[in-house]
Parts: sequence; structure tokens; C-alpha cells
Amino acid sequence: MAERNTFIVENGHCAVRQLRYLPAVGSAYGVEVLDFAALRSMDTQRRRTQPQRPDFHVLALVGSGTGSHEADFHNYRLGEGGAVWIRPGMVHRWSDIDACDGPLILFRPGFLSGFTAPEATAPACWHLDRQRLSLALLAAEHLGREHSTAVHTPRLASPALLSHLLAALILRALPGTPPSAGAASPGSRPTEVFRAYRAAVEERFTDWHHVADYARALGYDVRTLTRTTRAATGTGAKTFLDQRILLEAKRLLAHTDLPVSGCARRLGFRDVGNFTTFFRRQAGMPPAAWRAAYSTAGTRGG
Repeated sequence: MAERNTFIVENGHCAVRQLRYLPAVGSAYGVEVLDFAALRSMDTQRRRTQPQRPDFHVLALVGSGTGSHEADFHNYRLGEGGAVWIRPGMVHRWSDIDACDGPLILFRPGFLSGFTAPEATAPACWHLDRQRLSLALLAAEHLGREHSTAVHTPRLASPALLSHLLAALILRALPGTPPSAGAASPGSRPTEVFRAYRAAVEERFTDWHHVADYARALGYDVRTLTRTTRAATGTGAKTFLDQRILLEAKRLLAHTDLPVSGCARRLGFRDVGNFTTFFRRQAGMPPAAWRAAYSTAGTRGG
């Protein structure tokens, strides 16, 4: 297990470890199944407790034990039934998982290419009751056995099967109740419109700060993007875009030494005044004050 090289490379210009997906030898299927014990054995230097930013998904289930986790400035207590979903680009750290046990599933962003909207509104951390946890752990065990078979007996490997089992696990583990009969179904036009908008925002939010830019590029009108985004996330298209820009601004302020003017340029603002106005309106304080407050909180928390 110590030879597995999934977690690598620190960015010398940033306080956040940039983690790249590198599967273990013989496991190039876009998904890997580990557990908390394996993570601890691979990470004897406890770098997991420092901020890190993966370019892949991590879905973790806490089958037993307690611990804590931080994701994008929110702290979560972990216990039996805890579920954690770390998305690509999210800044997180395993504050304390020494007593946690359960599976961790790592997978590439494109491994579930057809998967649709439910994951968009799932939080970074939630809780499963005992019955749902039991079913989710069974799904994770099935995926783990198929993954192990694929690694040790390549002629039986089936990436499509692994993808379907991962999708089944995620659907079983997602929080909330099944969608109502009137909700947009996977593959429906509203869902596809939102997925296209979300992907475009992720790609261009440092350049395009107006919903109209995305509407023109995607071939929809602003009202359509607003309606479908609200149906998927509970907020309008403009709010969704602003929240994404704000999150990246907070990440830059907290985890880099860029001056406020440098953060503004990185995020596509024409001048620092516009950026400060935007940040103050969204966060309730200017960027420098937020950076100072986060640094103080981080010192206390450490």
C-alpha cells in the first residue's frame, strides 16, 4: 500500500497541496477503492491534515469511529454514518481521521460522464441513517470486489461495470429523499441545460462574470438558464455564478500569498476596486478583512 502514489506534488507557490490522480500500477480504470486505514498507512507524515486540492473525486463513508474534516472553510464532525464527497478543485483537509473506518472511493471527473444533476446540490458532508449506511457500505463493498478483480484478473475487467457500480453507490449514498414525480429526470432538457451551464461556469468564471455571456455561448436565453439553475440548485443563474467566483476568491485569499490586486486579476476583475466591491457585497466584508479573519481563525484552530 505504501507504494500507491495517488497523493503527490506540492505547489511551491501555494500553501495548498495540489493532488493529481495517479492510479496504482494495474489499476488504470478511472476509479480506485481504498479505506481510511490505507490512507493512514500511506500518509505516515500526516500531510492529510494540511490543506489539499485534488483534481479528482473522493467519496468516503464512515462505517465506524469519529473524526473531523474541513472543506472550503466549513468544519464537519464525522461519525458513524458520515458521508464525505470531495469534488475536484475543492480545498479540504482531513483534520482528524485517526479513529475512522470505512471505504474511500477515488475517481476521475469523467468516469461518470453520463451522471446528472443529483450530485450538484449534495453538500460536502452529510449523514446516513443506519439502514441507508448499511446499503451504501454493501454497494461500496461490491464496487471494491469488482475493482480488486479487475486489478488482479485483467481479463475480467469491465470499466463500464465499475462505472455503473459507482453510479449505484452514489445514488444510494446521496442525501435527501427520492425525487418527486414532477422533478426533472436525468437526461431531461432542464437537467442537460443546467449541466451545460455548470460546466461552462467552471471553465470560464474567471473571464465571464455575466450570465448573458454564458447564454450566448450555450445558445439559451438568460431566463432559461435562470429557471433551470434554480430548479437544480435552489438559486438563480446569477447567484450560482457569483457564488462560484466568491468561493475561488476565498480560496486565493486563504491559501496563497497573492495581494488582493493579484487575486482580482486572477479572477478577471478589471481593477481591485471592482473586486473589493463584489467581495464586500457577497461576503459582508472587504477581502483583506476576510483574509485576516480566516488567518486568525486558522491559527486558533491549529
